[in-house]
Amino acid sequence: MVIAYLGIGSNLGKRKKNIQKAVHLLANTSGIKVEKISSLYESEPVGWKNQPWFINGVIKIKTTFPAEKLLNRLLEIEKFFGRKRSKTNRGGPRIIDLDLLLYGKEIIKIPGRLQVPHPEMEKRKFVLLPLNEINPRIYHPKLKKTVHQLLSKIKNNPDQVIKILTLHKIRSGSLITQISKRLHRC
Repeated sequence: MVIAYLGIGSNLGKRKKNIQKAVHLLANTSGIKVEKISSLYESEPVGWKNQPWFINGVIKIKTTFPAEKLLNRLLEIEKFFGRKRSKTNRGGPRIIDLDLLLYGKEIIKIPGRLQVPHPEMEKRKFVLLPLNEINPRIYHPKLKKTVHQLLSKIKNNPDQVIKILTLHKIRSGSLITQISKRLHRC
């Protein structure tokens, strides 16, 4: 099994419910085991500023899937929500966004299809904060730095990122049940 880290975000509709449902779909996929979920963070959009703020988090999984098959599953889940990826809507509003951030210690580049580590993740506070929360020693295989080291370089980043919900401190019951109960209360 390979440990992978996924970015998850939503800025349309019931954002927390979208995230809850996407995590549920991931957790119920044979070959994927959800290990840990970061707190959720509300963040201002990057690039395309005239859109609602996002709720973002990071999910640690163990998987038997090769990287490209995992990417296909993430795209299937996005499609289930009605997301249509296009070059003209890049960075625009979305019901759900699932990104493969890290896949073991691998560096993968399939032009126009898949790039791991996720490009520019080291510049995005809304990715690094939840990754650092899960494990500050996660290693970026291309940059040869830990997530904590990368985060320390962007502490004065002007993009606002605000922790809104801590999920990882819940201790009883299954992970998905815990998340569902916690998100439902918000």
